[in-house]
Amino acid sequence: MLTDIVGQRQVDAKVAEIRRTISTERRPRLADLRGRAGLLPIVWVGIGLSVFQQFVGINVIFYYSSVLWQAVGFTERQALAITMITGLTNILTTFIAIALVDRVGRKPLLLAGSAGMTATLGTMAYLFGTAPLDVYGSPVLQGPHGLVALAAANLYVVFFGLSWGPIVWVLLGEMFPNRIRAAALSVGASAQWIANFLVSTTFPVLKNVGLGFAYGLYALAAVVSFVFVLTLVRETKGRELETM
Repeated sequence: MLTDIVGQRQVDAKVAEIRRTISTERRPRLADLRGRAGLLPIVWVGIGLSVFQQFVGINVIFYYSSVLWQAVGFTERQALAITMITGLTNILTTFIAIALVDRVGRKPLLLAGSAGMTATLGTMAYLFGTAPLDVYGSPVLQGPHGLVALAAANLYVVFFGLSWGPIVWVLLGEMFPNRIRAAALSVGASAQWIANFLVSTTFPVLKNVGLGFAYGLYALAAVVSFVFVLTLVRETKGRELETM
């Protein structure tokens, strides 16, 4: 109920404001997104959020999980079980993010997620980068290193599921002014899929170079994403769409 949000006295004024916004809407055009730097600054921020959501390498974990764990010494059955646990972890943490997003805010969750992913990806980069190689050139995680890598991988999914997974889509739906929202959201979503394609198709090449190198690149992306959010992303918690 609108009354619960703005109070009884403000309902009529708020309804009039919403009607005025709707009455001035027109078909969205990509031309509305143009700015001095090619696109409006807020659109570049949306593109950045979409790109970093993928450049931290999340879909490498989902697309190549079983192959990855087999490559470092786990059996096929163990690798498939790990993949199932990873997917379940992502689902559960997404529900937690839904419960926290309006209490904690969008920006704090993104910052916490970037910090957590930096730590966990850095751990995996170190473990895979320093592991001895078998006769096929694949790293072999010896002793407790396999369990540490497994824990780091699942903690990475936890941090992503609590932050960049769902929160980016929340921000993309809230951060744009009404007059460009539809067009800007379509550009942001397109950037997300392009970044997804780039990360997914380049991982086999990076894997041949070295898993430590690949995870190091994703850890670097997580570091840059932290700086990006800290300096450029504005909090949308508690702000009405008509004020954006």
